[in-house]
Amino acid sequence: MAEQLIIFDTTLRDGEQSPGASMTKDEKIRIARQLERLKVDVIEAGFAAASQGDFESIQAIASAVREPIICSLSRANDRDISRAAEALKTAQRKRIHTFIATSPLHMEKKLRMTPDQVLEQAIQAVRFARQFTDDVEFSPEDGSRSDMDFLCRVIEAVIKEGATTINFADTVGYGVPELYGNMLKTLRTKVPNSDRAVWSVHCHNDLGMAVANSLAGVMIGGARQIECTINGLGERAGNTALEEIVMAVRTRKDYFDLSFGIDTTQIVPTSKMVAQITGFAVQPNKAVVGANAFAHASGIHQDGVLKARDTYEIMRAEDVGWSANKIVLGKLSGRNAFKQRLEELGITLESEAEVNAAFGRFKELADKKSEIFDEDIMALVSDEEHSHGNEHYRYVSLAQRSETGEMPFAKVTFAIENKEVACEGNGNGPVDAIVNAIESKAQSGAELLLFSVNAITTGTQSQGEVTMRLSKAGRIVNGVGADPDIIIASAKAYLSALNKLHSKIEKVNPQN
Repeated sequence: MAEQLIIFDTTLRDGEQSPGASMTKDEKIRIARQLERLKVDVIEAGFAAASQGDFESIQAIASAVREPIICSLSRANDRDISRAAEALKTAQRKRIHTFIATSPLHMEKKLRMTPDQVLEQAIQAVRFARQFTDDVEFSPEDGSRSDMDFLCRVIEAVIKEGATTINFADTVGYGVPELYGNMLKTLRTKVPNSDRAVWSVHCHNDLGMAVANSLAGVMIGGARQIECTINGLGERAGNTALEEIVMAVRTRKDYFDLSFGIDTTQIVPTSKMVAQITGFAVQPNKAVVGANAFAHASGIHQDGVLKARDTYEIMRAEDVGWSANKIVLGKLSGRNAFKQRLEELGITLESEAEVNAAFGRFKELADKKSEIFDEDIMALVSDEEHSHGNEHYRYVSLAQRSETGEMPFAKVTFAIENKEVACEGNGNGPVDAIVNAIESKAQSGAELLLFSVNAITTGTQSQGEVTMRLSKAGRIVNGVGADPDIIIASAKAYLSALNKLHSKIEKVNPQN
């Protein structure tokens, strides 16, 4: 039988460290539930000691998700580990993942610790974590730039203390496949108790080799766990892309001869959910989940595919969740059909009142466009989550005028702590006028780093999904808004970003 490859998803932790990708607790729970449908083995739900928000999100996921192992990252100290253990208390299956830097550069410049001090702290961390769970993962941060003999000492010691997974981290994307794979092979050969732990790889994509390095770590180095994220989301250039790993192993089973538990038909729905929630759109030519991944423009290619599919397609689109014959909802669709579609999309609303509110928004949208697609439903549910509760800013209405030769003008009405205010503004275009109008009252002083518009579906009736990325005092946040009118979507996106800036819960990078 083929050996099992463990898929460790860190979208909610390392993926969230992408500037502007921070998610609310409800959004994290939605993604965690979808990852459970995808059947990942491990969900790294966050970094419990980073913030109260992260702690509460891990706690909520630990209660809501039962099948996968739920993991929290922690630095190699008692406070972080205790915090992780507390957050994971209700998890059916739990793991504490502790790390400390081992490269000479990191030890000297960042930690200001000697190698012996790092070794002792790693030992103590694993020993302490074992008091809370038998499932402890240890990562030598910046492992690919660390001294091999020192790495062997550290890894042997932490396995002796009870670490059950050793994660060889290419933290800065420095690795090259053959060298990275052979480094891991050398470690497993030289560490005398290496057979007592599962070996894992965690690669970043700075040189565009994260997937290749991870697969080399498996085939050359003998790793049996891969740490990855949906859409390759993550710090800087991102992480190893889960969808690419899974489909490479499945498509080239003749070479890899490994099995996994992933339900591949959930790959595209998961990709779309993560893109919609984070505001990080998937590029059209992205492998597996890009809009063009199974499109053929060349006449020769089209002719070949029509005659025999496998002439130009090595995977089937439906095997990863692409489908051309999904049932589309419309204005005549009833509440039960809508509720069933929510369940199929892995969207769980807490109460009947929330279902009714979402259905009301669905009917409003159905009056504006004839067909409602899955992406529309995901967007309106996300909009519903952002438009109720204790949001500081809430969109109400707008009017705008834009004519050739005239400066665009906008009048916006929005609520500040449930008190409606009206404001006006001019700008170089209608979106600029809206932002200027809102700023005249909000006075956030934030810098707009990104404005992007994506069509959620096809055709001129499509909803526009707008992402606004704002920066203020070192914080970077994304706001997302959707509406058939992209000007309204822009106003919603800007107010959504202002809400995140206003939030008192701050995300702290684990490396800080």
